[in-house]
Amino acid sequence: MHNHSPTDRAYSPLLSGEIEDRRWSWKSKPGYKPVLFIIAGLLFTFAIMLPPPQGMLDLVKKEKPAGYELPAGTRSITDAVNRKLRPEAFNTRTGQSTKMQATEDGGHSQIKPLLTPYQVAQMAKVTVCILFLAAFLWGTESLPLGATDILVGVLLYIFAILPINDISKAYMTDAVFFIFGILAVAVGVAKTGLDKRIGLILLSRIKSAKAFAFIFLPLLAMSAGFLSEHALVALLIPVLMGVYKVTCKMYGVKKDRALAIFLIMGICFAANHGGPGSPAAGGRNAIMVGYLADYGSPITFLEWMKTGLPFVPVMSWVIGLYMYLRLKPRFQVEGVNPGQVVRNEVANMPRFRGREAIMAVILALLVIAWVVIGEHAGLGGPTLYAVMAMFLFRIINWEDVQNGVAFDVVGLYAAACAMGVALKFTGGALWLASSFVSVLPDFLTRGDGLVIGVSLLTGTMTNFMSDGATVAALGPIFLPMATLSNVSVWKVGLICSFSSSFANFLVVGTPNNAICFGMAKDPETGERLLDVMDFVKYGLPITILAWLVLWFWTVLGYWRFLPWK
Repeated sequence: MHNHSPTDRAYSPLLSGEIEDRRWSWKSKPGYKPVLFIIAGLLFTFAIMLPPPQGMLDLVKKEKPAGYELPAGTRSITDAVNRKLRPEAFNTRTGQSTKMQATEDGGHSQIKPLLTPYQVAQMAKVTVCILFLAAFLWGTESLPLGATDILVGVLLYIFAILPINDISKAYMTDAVFFIFGILAVAVGVAKTGLDKRIGLILLSRIKSAKAFAFIFLPLLAMSAGFLSEHALVALLIPVLMGVYKVTCKMYGVKKDRALAIFLIMGICFAANHGGPGSPAAGGRNAIMVGYLADYGSPITFLEWMKTGLPFVPVMSWVIGLYMYLRLKPRFQVEGVNPGQVVRNEVANMPRFRGREAIMAVILALLVIAWVVIGEHAGLGGPTLYAVMAMFLFRIINWEDVQNGVAFDVVGLYAAACAMGVALKFTGGALWLASSFVSVLPDFLTRGDGLVIGVSLLTGTMTNFMSDGATVAALGPIFLPMATLSNVSVWKVGLICSFSSSFANFLVVGTPNNAICFGMAKDPETGERLLDVMDFVKYGLPITILAWLVLWFWTVLGYWRFLPWK
Protein backbone atom coordinates (compact mmCIF):
# COMPACT_ATOMS: atom_id res chain seq x y z
CA MET A 1 0.00 0.00 0.00
CA HIS A 2 1.34 3.41 -0.98
CA ASN A 3 1.63 6.31 1.39
CA HIS A 4 0.59 9.69 0.02
CA SER A 5 1.68 13.06 1.30
CA PRO A 6 -0.81 15.84 2.09
CA THR A 7 0.47 17.59 -1.03
CA ASP A 8 -0.46 14.58 -3.12
CA ARG A 9 -3.94 14.59 -1.61
CA ALA A 10 -4.36 18.31 -2.25
CA TYR A 11 -3.67 17.97 -5.93
CA SER A 12 -5.16 14.57 -6.73
CA PRO A 13 -8.94 14.46 -7.24
CA LEU A 14 -8.84 10.68 -6.97
CA LEU A 15 -7.28 10.84 -3.49
CA SER A 16 -9.25 13.81 -2.20
CA GLY A 17 -12.58 12.28 -3.18
CA GLU A 18 -13.44 15.08 -5.63
CA ILE A 19 -14.02 12.74 -8.54
CA GLU A 20 -15.53 14.31 -11.63
CA ASP A 21 -18.69 12.74 -13.02
CA ARG A 22 -17.37 10.91 -16.08
CA ARG A 23 -20.61 9.42 -17.38
CA TRP A 24 -21.50 10.13 -21.00
CA SER A 25 -23.78 13.13 -21.36
CA TRP A 26 -25.53 14.72 -24.34
CA LYS A 27 -25.84 18.00 -22.50
CA SER A 28 -24.28 20.84 -24.50
CA LYS A 29 -21.96 23.43 -23.02
CA PRO A 30 -19.21 25.66 -24.47
CA GLY A 31 -16.40 23.34 -25.55
CA TYR A 32 -18.62 20.26 -25.63
CA LYS A 33 -21.65 20.09 -27.93
CA PRO A 34 -21.84 16.45 -29.02
CA VAL A 35 -24.93 16.79 -31.21
CA LEU A 36 -23.36 19.58 -33.28
CA PHE A 37 -20.06 17.72 -33.45
CA ILE A 38 -21.73 14.52 -34.71
CA ILE A 39 -23.72 16.44 -37.33
CA ALA A 40 -20.53 18.18 -38.49
CA GLY A 41 -18.71 14.83 -38.63
CA LEU A 42 -21.45 13.21 -40.71
CA LEU A 43 -21.55 16.12 -43.17
CA PHE A 44 -17.74 16.09 -43.42
CA THR A 45 -17.73 12.34 -44.10
CA PHE A 46 -20.43 12.70 -46.76
CA ALA A 47 -18.55 15.57 -48.43
CA ILE A 48 -15.22 13.74 -48.68
CA MET A 49 -16.95 10.67 -50.19
CA LEU A 50 -18.27 12.73 -53.08
CA PRO A 51 -16.13 13.03 -56.23
CA PRO A 52 -14.26 16.32 -56.65
CA PRO A 53 -16.00 18.99 -58.74
CA GLN A 54 -15.12 19.04 -62.42
CA GLY A 55 -13.82 22.59 -62.09
CA MET A 56 -11.36 21.45 -59.43
CA LEU A 57 -10.20 18.57 -61.65
CA ASP A 58 -9.70 20.94 -64.58
CA LEU A 59 -7.77 23.35 -62.37
CA VAL A 60 -5.22 20.82 -61.13
CA LYS A 61 -4.55 19.72 -64.73
CA LYS A 62 -4.30 23.22 -66.16
CA GLU A 63 -0.83 24.35 -67.24
CA LYS A 64 0.51 27.43 -65.46
CA PRO A 65 -2.73 28.42 -63.67
CA ALA A 66 -2.85 32.11 -62.72
CA GLY A 67 -2.62 32.60 -58.97
CA TYR A 68 -0.59 29.44 -58.22
CA GLU A 69 3.17 29.70 -57.76
CA LEU A 70 4.59 26.63 -59.49
CA PRO A 71 7.96 25.20 -58.34
CA ALA A 72 10.74 24.93 -60.89
CA GLY A 73 10.31 22.02 -63.28
CA THR A 74 6.53 21.76 -62.92
CA ARG A 75 3.73 22.75 -65.27
CA SER A 76 0.58 22.16 -63.23
CA ILE A 77 -0.73 21.85 -59.70
CA THR A 78 -0.65 18.07 -60.09
CA ASP A 79 3.07 18.28 -60.92
CA ALA A 80 3.67 20.56 -57.93
CA VAL A 81 1.91 18.18 -55.54
CA ASN A 82 3.78 15.17 -56.91
CA ARG A 83 7.09 16.99 -56.67
CA LYS A 84 6.59 17.37 -52.91
CA LEU A 85 4.72 14.16 -52.05
CA ARG A 86 6.25 11.77 -54.62
CA PRO A 87 9.74 13.20 -55.28
CA GLU A 88 11.31 9.90 -56.34
CA ALA A 89 8.57 9.02 -58.81
CA PHE A 90 8.32 12.59 -60.06
CA ASN A 91 12.03 12.74 -60.81
CA THR A 92 11.82 9.57 -62.86
CA ARG A 93 8.53 10.74 -64.42
CA THR A 94 7.05 7.25 -64.10
CA GLY A 95 3.77 6.04 -62.75
CA GLN A 96 4.81 2.39 -62.50
CA SER A 97 4.38 1.15 -58.94
CA THR A 98 6.88 -1.63 -59.58
CA LYS A 99 9.71 0.85 -60.12
CA MET A 100 12.42 0.09 -57.56
CA GLN A 101 15.12 2.22 -55.99
CA ALA A 102 18.21 1.25 -54.07
CA THR A 103 18.27 1.81 -50.32
CA GLU A 104 21.22 2.73 -48.11
CA ASP A 105 21.64 -0.86 -46.89
CA GLY A 106 21.90 -2.20 -50.43
CA GLY A 107 18.32 -3.42 -50.65
CA HIS A 108 15.49 -2.10 -52.78
CA SER A 109 12.21 -0.39 -52.03
CA GLN A 110 9.20 0.39 -54.14
CA ILE A 111 8.60 3.92 -55.40
CA LYS A 112 5.05 5.07 -54.82
CA PRO A 113 3.26 5.91 -58.08
CA LEU A 114 2.58 9.48 -59.08
CA LEU A 115 -0.71 10.91 -57.94
CA THR A 116 -3.24 11.31 -60.73
CA PRO A 117 -5.04 14.61 -61.36
CA TYR A 118 -8.17 13.01 -59.88
CA GLN A 119 -6.33 12.14 -56.66
CA VAL A 120 -4.86 15.66 -56.42
CA ALA A 121 -8.30 17.19 -57.00
CA GLN A 122 -9.69 14.91 -54.29
CA MET A 123 -6.94 16.12 -51.96
CA ALA A 124 -7.82 19.75 -52.70
CA LYS A 125 -11.51 19.01 -52.03
CA VAL A 126 -10.72 17.35 -48.69
CA THR A 127 -8.63 20.39 -47.70
CA VAL A 128 -11.56 22.71 -48.41
CA CYS A 129 -13.81 20.40 -46.35
CA ILE A 130 -11.36 20.55 -43.43
CA LEU A 131 -11.42 24.35 -43.67
CA PHE A 132 -15.20 24.52 -43.32
CA LEU A 133 -15.26 21.84 -40.60
CA ALA A 134 -12.68 23.75 -38.54
CA ALA A 135 -14.51 27.07 -39.06
CA PHE A 136 -17.76 25.45 -37.88
CA LEU A 137 -16.17 23.89 -34.79
CA TRP A 138 -14.40 27.13 -33.88
CA GLY A 139 -17.56 29.15 -34.38
CA THR A 140 -19.85 26.88 -32.36
CA GLU A 141 -17.23 25.69 -29.83
CA SER A 142 -18.55 22.16 -30.28
CA LEU A 143 -15.09 21.11 -29.13
CA PRO A 144 -12.67 23.12 -26.99
CA LEU A 145 -10.72 25.56 -29.15
CA GLY A 146 -7.47 23.73 -28.40
CA ALA A 147 -8.98 20.40 -29.47
CA THR A 148 -10.03 21.83 -32.84
CA ASP A 149 -6.53 23.30 -33.22
CA ILE A 150 -5.11 19.78 -32.88
CA LEU A 151 -7.84 18.23 -35.05
CA VAL A 152 -6.75 20.34 -38.05
CA GLY A 153 -3.22 18.90 -37.88
CA VAL A 154 -4.57 15.37 -37.34
CA LEU A 155 -6.79 15.58 -40.43
CA LEU A 156 -4.02 17.04 -42.59
CA TYR A 157 -1.87 14.07 -41.56
CA ILE A 158 -4.56 11.36 -41.87
CA PHE A 159 -5.46 12.45 -45.40
CA ALA A 160 -1.75 12.79 -46.32
CA ILE A 161 -2.25 16.36 -47.55
CA LEU A 162 1.15 17.49 -46.28
CA PRO A 163 4.19 15.58 -44.97
CA ILE A 164 4.36 15.57 -41.18
CA ASN A 165 7.40 17.89 -41.14
CA ASP A 166 5.58 20.37 -43.37
CA ILE A 167 2.55 20.29 -41.07
CA SER A 168 4.84 21.08 -38.13
CA LYS A 169 6.43 23.97 -40.04
CA ALA A 170 3.00 25.28 -41.01
CA TYR A 171 1.99 25.36 -37.34
CA MET A 172 5.15 27.19 -36.33
CA THR A 173 5.12 30.29 -38.53
CA ASP A 174 6.44 33.74 -37.67
CA ALA A 175 2.88 34.96 -37.02
CA VAL A 176 2.32 32.20 -34.46
CA PHE A 177 5.53 33.05 -32.60
CA PHE A 178 4.49 36.69 -32.71
CA ILE A 179 1.08 36.01 -31.16
CA PHE A 180 2.58 33.86 -28.41
CA GLY A 181 5.33 36.40 -27.77
CA ILE A 182 3.07 39.44 -27.71
CA LEU A 183 0.66 37.73 -25.29
CA ALA A 184 3.64 37.00 -23.01
CA VAL A 185 4.94 40.59 -23.36
CA ALA A 186 1.48 41.82 -22.38
CA VAL A 187 1.74 39.73 -19.19
CA GLY A 188 5.01 41.50 -18.31
CA VAL A 189 3.60 44.93 -19.16
CA ALA A 190 0.56 44.35 -16.93
CA LYS A 191 2.58 42.76 -14.10
CA THR A 192 4.93 45.74 -13.80
CA GLY A 193 2.13 48.31 -14.12
CA LEU A 194 3.61 49.77 -17.28
CA ASP A 195 0.25 49.35 -19.01
CA LYS A 196 -1.22 52.07 -16.78
CA ARG A 197 1.51 54.56 -17.68
CA ILE A 198 1.10 53.77 -21.38
CA GLY A 199 -2.63 54.29 -20.92
CA LEU A 200 -1.97 57.70 -19.37
CA ILE A 201 -0.06 58.76 -22.49
CA LEU A 202 -2.65 57.43 -24.95
CA LEU A 203 -5.96 57.91 -23.15
CA SER A 204 -5.48 60.83 -20.78
CA ARG A 205 -7.68 63.16 -22.86
CA ILE A 206 -10.38 60.58 -23.62
CA LYS A 207 -13.08 61.31 -21.04
CA SER A 208 -16.15 59.44 -22.26
CA ALA A 209 -17.38 56.55 -24.37
CA LYS A 210 -18.30 59.06 -27.08
CA ALA A 211 -14.77 60.48 -27.20
CA PHE A 212 -13.37 56.94 -27.29
CA ALA A 213 -15.57 56.04 -30.28
CA PHE A 214 -15.23 59.23 -32.31
CA ILE A 215 -11.75 60.50 -31.45
CA PHE A 216 -9.60 57.66 -30.17
CA LEU A 217 -10.65 54.97 -32.65
CA PRO A 218 -10.02 57.17 -35.75
CA LEU A 219 -6.60 58.18 -34.36
CA LEU A 220 -5.78 54.51 -33.76
CA ALA A 221 -6.86 53.53 -37.27
CA MET A 222 -4.74 56.29 -38.83
CA SER A 223 -1.74 55.13 -36.79
CA ALA A 224 -2.31 51.52 -37.89
CA GLY A 225 -1.78 52.64 -41.48
CA PHE A 226 1.88 53.33 -40.73
CA LEU A 227 2.74 51.31 -37.60
CA SER A 228 2.26 47.64 -36.72
CA GLU A 229 -1.47 47.29 -36.10
CA HIS A 230 -0.83 44.08 -34.14
CA ALA A 231 1.58 45.85 -31.81
CA LEU A 232 -0.84 48.73 -31.23
CA VAL A 233 -3.63 46.31 -30.35
CA ALA A 234 -1.42 44.22 -28.08
CA LEU A 235 -0.21 47.31 -26.18
CA LEU A 236 -3.68 48.75 -25.71
CA ILE A 237 -5.63 45.70 -24.56
CA PRO A 238 -4.01 45.39 -21.10
CA VAL A 239 -4.67 49.11 -20.60
CA LEU A 240 -8.31 48.79 -21.62
CA MET A 241 -8.83 45.69 -19.50
CA GLY A 242 -7.65 47.78 -16.53
CA VAL A 243 -10.06 50.55 -17.52
CA TYR A 244 -12.84 47.96 -17.78
CA LYS A 245 -12.18 46.46 -14.35
CA VAL A 246 -11.81 49.76 -12.50
CA THR A 247 -14.95 51.15 -14.15
CA CYS A 248 -16.95 48.09 -13.10
CA LYS A 249 -15.72 48.47 -9.50
CA MET A 250 -16.56 52.18 -9.47
CA TYR A 251 -20.20 51.42 -10.22
CA GLY A 252 -20.45 48.22 -8.20
CA VAL A 253 -20.90 46.03 -11.29
CA LYS A 254 -19.45 42.54 -11.29
CA LYS A 255 -19.37 42.10 -15.07
CA ASP A 256 -20.27 44.26 -18.07
CA ARG A 257 -19.77 42.39 -21.36
CA ALA A 258 -21.16 45.27 -23.40
CA LEU A 259 -18.44 47.57 -22.05
CA ALA A 260 -15.73 44.96 -22.67
CA ILE A 261 -16.89 44.37 -26.26
CA PHE A 262 -17.10 48.12 -26.91
CA LEU A 263 -13.52 48.70 -25.72
CA ILE A 264 -11.77 45.56 -27.01
CA MET A 265 -13.52 44.91 -30.30
CA GLY A 266 -13.65 48.63 -31.01
CA ILE A 267 -9.86 48.90 -31.15
CA CYS A 268 -9.62 45.58 -32.98
CA PHE A 269 -11.92 46.69 -35.81
CA ALA A 270 -10.37 50.16 -35.99
CA ALA A 271 -6.85 48.70 -36.27
CA ASN A 272 -7.98 46.20 -38.92
CA HIS A 273 -9.24 48.99 -41.18
CA GLY A 274 -6.07 51.09 -41.00
CA GLY A 275 -4.58 48.80 -43.67
CA PRO A 276 -5.52 50.87 -46.76
CA GLY A 277 -3.70 53.91 -45.31
CA SER A 278 -0.26 53.19 -46.75
CA PRO A 279 1.89 50.40 -48.23
CA ALA A 280 3.62 50.13 -44.83
CA ALA A 281 0.49 48.81 -43.12
CA GLY A 282 1.23 45.13 -43.68
CA GLY A 283 2.62 42.32 -45.81
CA ARG A 284 -0.54 42.19 -47.94
CA ASN A 285 0.14 45.70 -49.22
CA ALA A 286 3.76 44.87 -49.97
CA ILE A 287 2.61 41.84 -51.99
CA MET A 288 0.28 43.99 -54.06
CA VAL A 289 2.98 46.63 -54.61
CA GLY A 290 5.14 43.84 -56.04
CA TYR A 291 2.34 42.53 -58.26
CA LEU A 292 1.63 45.98 -59.67
CA ALA A 293 5.33 46.51 -60.41
CA ASP A 294 5.55 43.12 -62.15
CA TYR A 295 2.48 44.02 -64.17
CA GLY A 296 4.17 47.17 -65.44
CA SER A 297 2.16 49.61 -63.31
CA PRO A 298 4.34 50.44 -60.28
CA ILE A 299 2.78 52.61 -57.58
CA THR A 300 4.62 54.99 -55.24
CA PHE A 301 4.10 55.38 -51.51
CA LEU A 302 2.46 58.79 -52.00
CA GLU A 303 0.18 57.57 -54.79
CA TRP A 304 -1.02 54.73 -52.58
CA MET A 305 -1.75 57.15 -49.73
CA LYS A 306 -3.79 59.37 -52.06
CA THR A 307 -6.02 56.43 -52.96
CA GLY A 308 -6.33 54.75 -49.55
CA LEU A 309 -5.75 57.20 -46.71
CA PRO A 310 -9.09 59.11 -47.08
CA PHE A 311 -10.92 55.81 -46.54
CA VAL A 312 -9.41 55.21 -43.09
CA PRO A 313 -10.81 58.09 -40.95
CA VAL A 314 -14.28 57.79 -42.50
CA MET A 315 -14.42 54.03 -41.94
CA SER A 316 -13.08 54.29 -38.39
CA TRP A 317 -15.70 56.95 -37.61
CA VAL A 318 -18.37 54.58 -38.93
CA ILE A 319 -16.97 51.81 -36.71
CA GLY A 320 -17.10 54.12 -33.70
CA LEU A 321 -20.68 55.13 -34.51
CA TYR A 322 -21.83 51.54 -34.94
CA MET A 323 -20.17 50.28 -31.74
CA TYR A 324 -21.41 53.29 -29.76
CA LEU A 325 -25.04 53.05 -30.91
CA ARG A 326 -25.21 49.28 -30.53
CA LEU A 327 -23.40 48.84 -27.21
CA LYS A 328 -23.64 52.08 -25.21
CA PRO A 329 -27.35 51.58 -24.32
CA ARG A 330 -26.48 48.12 -22.96
CA PHE A 331 -23.74 49.32 -20.57
CA GLN A 332 -24.42 48.25 -16.99
CA VAL A 333 -22.09 51.00 -15.78
CA GLU A 334 -23.33 54.58 -15.96
CA GLY A 335 -20.37 55.74 -18.02
CA VAL A 336 -16.69 55.22 -18.73
CA ASN A 337 -13.91 57.79 -18.39
CA PRO A 338 -10.67 56.12 -19.57
CA GLY A 339 -8.59 59.24 -18.94
CA GLN A 340 -9.71 59.62 -15.34
CA VAL A 341 -9.27 55.90 -14.64
CA VAL A 342 -5.67 55.75 -15.87
CA ARG A 343 -4.79 59.01 -14.11
CA ASN A 344 -6.09 57.66 -10.79
CA GLU A 345 -4.33 54.34 -11.29
CA VAL A 346 -0.97 55.95 -12.10
CA ALA A 347 -1.30 58.36 -9.14
CA ASN A 348 -1.46 55.37 -6.76
CA MET A 349 1.54 53.65 -8.30
CA PRO A 350 5.11 53.80 -6.99
CA ARG A 351 7.73 55.86 -8.81
CA PHE A 352 8.83 54.82 -12.26
CA ARG A 353 11.87 52.65 -11.63
CA GLY A 354 13.07 49.08 -11.15
CA ARG A 355 11.41 46.35 -13.14
CA GLU A 356 8.86 48.72 -14.62
CA ALA A 357 11.67 50.84 -16.09
CA ILE A 358 13.41 47.72 -17.42
CA MET A 359 10.12 46.58 -18.98
CA ALA A 360 9.76 50.00 -20.61
CA VAL A 361 13.24 49.68 -22.15
CA ILE A 362 12.47 46.16 -23.41
CA LEU A 363 9.20 47.35 -24.91
CA ALA A 364 10.81 50.38 -26.58
CA LEU A 365 13.56 48.20 -28.08
CA LEU A 366 10.94 45.74 -29.28
CA VAL A 367 8.98 48.45 -31.09
CA ILE A 368 12.20 49.75 -32.66
CA ALA A 369 13.10 46.21 -33.76
CA TRP A 370 9.69 45.76 -35.39
CA VAL A 371 10.17 48.98 -37.34
CA VAL A 372 13.86 48.63 -38.24
CA ILE A 373 14.41 44.90 -38.78
CA GLY A 374 10.84 43.61 -38.94
CA GLU A 375 10.91 43.36 -42.72
CA HIS A 376 13.93 41.03 -42.59
CA ALA A 377 13.59 39.31 -39.20
CA GLY A 378 9.78 39.17 -39.09
CA LEU A 379 7.71 40.10 -36.06
CA GLY A 380 8.04 36.82 -34.19
CA GLY A 381 11.81 36.76 -33.72
CA PRO A 382 12.18 40.17 -32.02
CA THR A 383 9.13 39.42 -29.87
CA LEU A 384 10.68 36.19 -28.58
CA TYR A 385 13.88 38.14 -27.80
CA ALA A 386 11.73 40.42 -25.63
CA VAL A 387 10.17 37.43 -23.87
CA MET A 388 13.61 36.00 -23.13
CA ALA A 389 14.76 39.37 -21.78
CA MET A 390 11.78 39.43 -19.41
CA PHE A 391 12.80 36.03 -18.05
CA LEU A 392 16.44 37.11 -17.64
CA PHE A 393 15.46 40.25 -15.71
CA ARG A 394 12.95 38.27 -13.61
CA ILE A 395 10.02 40.36 -14.76
CA ILE A 396 7.98 37.23 -15.38
CA ASN A 397 8.29 33.55 -14.53
CA TRP A 398 6.91 30.49 -16.27
CA GLU A 399 3.84 30.39 -14.03
CA ASP A 400 2.97 33.91 -15.23
CA VAL A 401 3.18 32.70 -18.82
CA GLN A 402 1.05 29.64 -18.10
CA ASN A 403 -1.61 31.71 -16.39
CA GLY A 404 -1.55 34.74 -18.67
CA VAL A 405 -1.07 33.35 -22.19
CA ALA A 406 -4.10 31.81 -23.92
CA PHE A 407 -2.36 28.85 -25.54
CA ASP A 408 -5.59 27.67 -27.18
CA VAL A 409 -5.74 30.98 -29.06
CA VAL A 410 -2.09 30.63 -30.11
CA GLY A 411 -2.95 27.15 -31.36
CA LEU A 412 -6.02 28.48 -33.11
CA TYR A 413 -3.96 30.85 -35.22
CA ALA A 414 -1.34 28.13 -35.78
CA ALA A 415 -4.02 25.80 -37.13
CA ALA A 416 -5.32 28.61 -39.36
CA CYS A 417 -1.80 29.08 -40.75
CA ALA A 418 -1.54 25.35 -41.42
CA MET A 419 -4.89 25.44 -43.22
CA GLY A 420 -3.63 28.32 -45.34
CA VAL A 421 -0.52 26.39 -46.33
CA ALA A 422 -2.57 23.30 -47.24
CA LEU A 423 -5.14 25.29 -49.22
CA LYS A 424 -2.42 27.05 -51.18
CA PHE A 425 -0.43 23.85 -51.83
CA THR A 426 -3.34 21.70 -53.04
CA GLY A 427 -4.95 24.45 -55.10
CA GLY A 428 -7.99 24.55 -52.82
CA ALA A 429 -7.59 28.27 -52.24
CA LEU A 430 -7.34 28.97 -55.95
CA TRP A 431 -10.41 26.84 -56.63
CA LEU A 432 -12.40 28.73 -53.98
CA ALA A 433 -11.34 32.03 -55.55
CA SER A 434 -12.15 30.85 -59.08
CA SER A 435 -15.52 29.51 -57.94
CA PHE A 436 -16.43 32.87 -56.40
CA VAL A 437 -15.40 34.66 -59.58
CA SER A 438 -17.45 32.29 -61.76
CA VAL A 439 -20.68 32.98 -59.86
CA LEU A 440 -20.34 36.76 -60.03
CA PRO A 441 -23.10 38.34 -62.14
CA ASP A 442 -22.03 39.95 -65.40
CA PHE A 443 -22.32 43.49 -64.03
CA LEU A 444 -19.69 42.62 -61.39
CA THR A 445 -17.12 41.59 -64.01
CA ARG A 446 -16.71 44.87 -65.88
CA GLY A 447 -16.16 48.55 -65.09
CA ASP A 448 -16.69 49.65 -61.52
CA GLY A 449 -18.74 46.48 -61.06
CA LEU A 450 -15.52 44.46 -61.35
CA VAL A 451 -13.95 46.56 -58.61
CA ILE A 452 -16.97 45.90 -56.37
CA GLY A 453 -16.89 42.18 -57.17
CA VAL A 454 -13.21 41.98 -56.31
CA SER A 455 -13.86 43.65 -52.96
CA LEU A 456 -16.67 41.19 -52.14
CA LEU A 457 -14.57 38.14 -52.91
CA THR A 458 -11.41 39.38 -51.18
CA GLY A 459 -13.27 40.60 -48.09
CA THR A 460 -14.93 37.20 -47.74
CA MET A 461 -11.86 35.04 -48.29
CA THR A 462 -9.61 37.06 -45.98
CA ASN A 463 -11.70 35.86 -43.04
CA PHE A 464 -10.76 32.26 -43.81
CA MET A 465 -7.13 32.81 -44.83
CA SER A 466 -4.45 35.27 -43.79
CA ASP A 467 -4.63 38.64 -45.57
CA GLY A 468 -1.25 38.06 -47.22
CA ALA A 469 -2.25 34.63 -48.53
CA THR A 470 -5.54 36.04 -49.83
CA VAL A 471 -3.86 38.83 -51.79
CA ALA A 472 -1.18 36.43 -53.03
CA ALA A 473 -3.83 34.03 -54.36
CA LEU A 474 -6.27 36.55 -55.81
CA GLY A 475 -3.93 39.21 -57.21
CA PRO A 476 -2.76 37.17 -60.23
CA ILE A 477 -6.39 36.31 -61.02
CA PHE A 478 -7.83 39.82 -60.82
CA LEU A 479 -5.10 41.89 -62.46
CA PRO A 480 -5.53 40.22 -65.90
CA MET A 481 -9.31 40.66 -65.54
CA ALA A 482 -8.72 44.40 -65.16
CA THR A 483 -6.95 44.52 -68.51
CA LEU A 484 -9.66 42.46 -70.23
CA SER A 485 -12.40 44.68 -68.78
CA ASN A 486 -10.58 47.92 -69.62
CA VAL A 487 -10.40 48.87 -65.92
CA SER A 488 -7.35 50.49 -64.32
CA VAL A 489 -4.99 47.83 -62.95
CA TRP A 490 -4.40 50.13 -59.98
CA LYS A 491 -8.10 50.18 -59.11
CA VAL A 492 -8.41 46.41 -59.13
CA GLY A 493 -5.12 45.78 -57.34
CA LEU A 494 -5.74 48.38 -54.65
CA ILE A 495 -9.32 47.31 -53.99
CA CYS A 496 -8.08 43.74 -53.56
CA SER A 497 -5.48 44.86 -51.02
CA PHE A 498 -7.87 47.22 -49.22
CA SER A 499 -10.55 44.54 -48.84
CA SER A 500 -8.05 42.10 -47.35
CA SER A 501 -8.21 44.33 -44.24
CA PHE A 502 -11.86 43.34 -43.65
CA ALA A 503 -11.09 40.21 -41.60
CA ASN A 504 -13.61 40.93 -38.87
CA PHE A 505 -16.02 38.03 -38.43
CA LEU A 506 -13.74 35.06 -37.65
CA VAL A 507 -11.17 34.85 -34.85
CA VAL A 508 -8.66 33.33 -37.28
CA GLY A 509 -9.04 36.14 -39.82
CA THR A 510 -6.10 38.20 -38.55
CA PRO A 511 -3.66 38.24 -35.61
CA ASN A 512 -5.54 41.28 -34.26
CA ASN A 513 -8.66 39.17 -33.72
CA ALA A 514 -6.70 36.34 -32.11
CA ILE A 515 -4.82 38.75 -29.82
CA CYS A 516 -8.06 40.44 -28.72
CA PHE A 517 -9.80 37.13 -28.11
CA GLY A 518 -6.84 35.73 -26.16
CA MET A 519 -6.23 38.79 -23.98
CA ALA A 520 -9.83 39.80 -23.25
CA LYS A 521 -9.94 38.24 -19.79
CA ASP A 522 -11.10 39.64 -16.49
CA PRO A 523 -7.84 40.79 -14.79
CA GLU A 524 -8.91 39.28 -11.46
CA THR A 525 -10.98 36.17 -12.22
CA GLY A 526 -9.40 35.23 -15.55
CA GLU A 527 -12.88 34.78 -17.05
CA ARG A 528 -12.96 35.20 -20.83
CA LEU A 529 -15.04 38.25 -21.78
CA LEU A 530 -15.42 37.50 -25.48
CA ASP A 531 -16.62 34.37 -27.23
CA VAL A 532 -16.06 33.23 -30.80
CA MET A 533 -19.55 34.18 -31.93
CA ASP A 534 -19.03 37.79 -30.82
CA PHE A 535 -16.83 38.23 -33.89
CA VAL A 536 -19.66 37.02 -36.13
CA LYS A 537 -22.27 39.05 -34.24
CA TYR A 538 -20.37 42.35 -34.37
CA GLY A 539 -17.73 41.74 -37.05
CA LEU A 540 -20.08 40.75 -39.88
CA PRO A 541 -22.04 44.04 -39.73
CA ILE A 542 -18.73 45.92 -39.59
CA THR A 543 -17.56 44.08 -42.73
CA ILE A 544 -20.80 44.98 -44.54
CA LEU A 545 -20.39 48.61 -43.49
CA ALA A 546 -16.77 48.51 -44.71
CA TRP A 547 -17.92 47.34 -48.14
CA LEU A 548 -20.53 50.11 -48.30
CA VAL A 549 -18.01 52.80 -47.31
CA LEU A 550 -15.48 51.38 -49.77
CA TRP A 551 -17.98 51.42 -52.62
CA PHE A 552 -19.81 54.68 -52.07
CA TRP A 553 -17.12 56.84 -50.44
CA THR A 554 -14.06 55.45 -52.22
CA VAL A 555 -14.88 53.76 -55.58
CA LEU A 556 -17.90 55.88 -56.50
CA GLY A 557 -16.72 58.89 -54.50
CA TYR A 558 -13.30 60.49 -54.36
CA TRP A 559 -11.71 57.94 -56.71
CA ARG A 560 -13.63 59.57 -59.57
CA PHE A 561 -11.51 62.70 -59.09
CA LEU A 562 -8.13 60.91 -59.10
CA PRO A 563 -5.98 60.24 -62.17
CA TRP A 564 -5.68 56.53 -63.00
CA LYS A 565 -3.25 54.57 -65.13
